[in-house]
Order: sequence, then C-alpha cells, then structure tokens
Amino acid sequence: MTSACVVNLARDVSSGDFRGAMRHLVGAVSVITAGRGDDISGMTVTSVSSLSMDPPSLIVSVNRASSTWPLLQRYGHFGINILNADQIDIAERFSGKDGLKGAERFAGAEWTARLPGAPLLVGALAAIDCEVEEIVERHSHAIVIGRVRDLKLSERSAALAYWHGRYVAIDQDEDIALLAEASFPVPRLRRKA
Repeated sequence: MTSACVVNLARDVSSGDFRGAMRHLVGAVSVITAGRGDDISGMTVTSVSSLSMDPPSLIVSVNRASSTWPLLQRYGHFGINILNADQIDIAERFSGKDGLKGAERFAGAEWTARLPGAPLLVGALAAIDCEVEEIVERHSHAIVIGRVRDLKLSERSAALAYWHGRYVAIDQDEDIALLAEASFPVPRLRRKA
C-alpha cells in the first residue's frame, strides 16, 4: 500500500502544495522567445498547448514578472521552440537559474528569425512563429493566444519533458525497444503512407 499526502481544502492551498501537485503533471519543455535584434529574451516553460487547428493557434502561460513579458507585449510576436531531448542545456539557460538575462541566454545555440517574428531555435523539434492574437491577464500570469504564422519541423524524434522537478528524455523508438526487452506488449504504431 502506498501512502498519500492529503491537503486540507478547508484552507487556501499554498503555492508550495500546488507546485508539488503540478510536478506530477508531465510537461513538454519549450523555450518561449520574444523581441528583436539585441532586445530579446526568453524563458523555459511547460505551459504550451494547442488551441485550434483552424486557424492554427496556440496558448502559453507567461509569468508577468519575467523579462520576456514586456517584449512579448511590445513586439506582438513570440516564438515557441519545442526542445528535443539533447537540449537540456538550453532549457537550463532559459530557466534563469544561472543568472543569465536577455540576449545572454541565446549564446551557444543557433537562432533564426522571420520578420517581424521572434528568434527561433535551429534544431528544435518544432520552432513556431506566433503573432499575439489575444492576452488574458490573471493573477501572476497571462494566457497568451498566438496565431501560428510560420513553423519549422526537425527530423528529430526524441522530446524533452519535465516531471517531478527533473528533465526526462522521451524517445519513442528507444522506449518501445525497452518495452520489448522487458516483454511488455508493444503497441503497433501506424506510419503515415
């Protein structure tokens, strides 16, 4: 039998308890970028989600205290860079843990931009240029709705996820091979013709 931590909901839930609960939610790791030229910044997030296929649009939750927030508002464009499993160093750099800010975070990686868009990471699983369509401000964050204007896809297949406070590589081919070695039933995958 496993033990569980019960949170008393008769009181307000603390940010620590809430953060602990959210660590159970596996999130794809992305870097959100904003700005132009030397006036750029970015942040690591796990809050990207598709909103609509027609028209293609995404949502992302952005901390309004971040250095990325004013640039996103000023320029009206942002990049969503979905990281591959080999890009943990980029995720760490953009998390702000090492004190780097603004343009310093972009050093050591190759970036491109489509005018009037934000910097996009070369080699990301997907690099998506978005135009701000709407912003909903709530509490410490803003929900930003972005209309997809351009995207570049990589041939890589291993993704970077965040779970229980750690980065985790997810590689479909390797994970299926491990399941087969352990004699678990391997799901049949449909390949596009």
